[in-house]
Amino acid sequence: MTVPRPEKAAIVAEVRDRLAASDAALLTEYRGLNVGEMAELRRSLRAAGGEYTIYKNTMVRLATAELGLDLADLLTGPTAIAFVGARDGGAAGDAAAVAKALRDFSRANRALVLKGGLLGDKVLSAEDLMALADLPPRDLLLAQIAGAFSAPLVKLAGLLQALPRNFAYGLQALIDTRSAGTGDDQKPSEEQEA
Repeated sequence: MTVPRPEKAAIVAEVRDRLAASDAALLTEYRGLNVGEMAELRRSLRAAGGEYTIYKNTMVRLATAELGLDLADLLTGPTAIAFVGARDGGAAGDAAAVAKALRDFSRANRALVLKGGLLGDKVLSAEDLMALADLPPRDLLLAQIAGAFSAPLVKLAGLLQALPRNFAYGLQALIDTRSAGTGDDQKPSEEQEA
């Protein structure tokens, strides 16, 4: 590719830096969306932890070439990128939440087309992007993992608690049968009669 002019080189550097710093970059085609719909989309993505930006495809091609990424197939038509990065407070961005926000918006507005994107260094197709949108939120996944780790420990604690309890029940049953065997209904011994 040709070397861009200095003013465009700054845009290429900005795209390169944002792609390198992002946890994910999800590409869409926005042809047919009006200004109000774009503002609504940006608000929903911001709430999910993403930032929606439009760059010229040639600038994105140059930036991805510098990073060694091949997104040429996705860079056709008017393309906008939803960057997923660290949220305010330093928490990691949630690519699944941003993908879900894009999917939900595209269902209501057919003009928005999901193309694919990047998740780390892995290139995603449109189908991969839809699968990412179907994932539960990050907090729910972490809770499921914690539950999976704690379930065997809870089971082990129940088993360890059952051993002394069952021993105590068995001991009490033995005491009850012994005391029932020496009850008042038995015939007194000879020493007790005299």
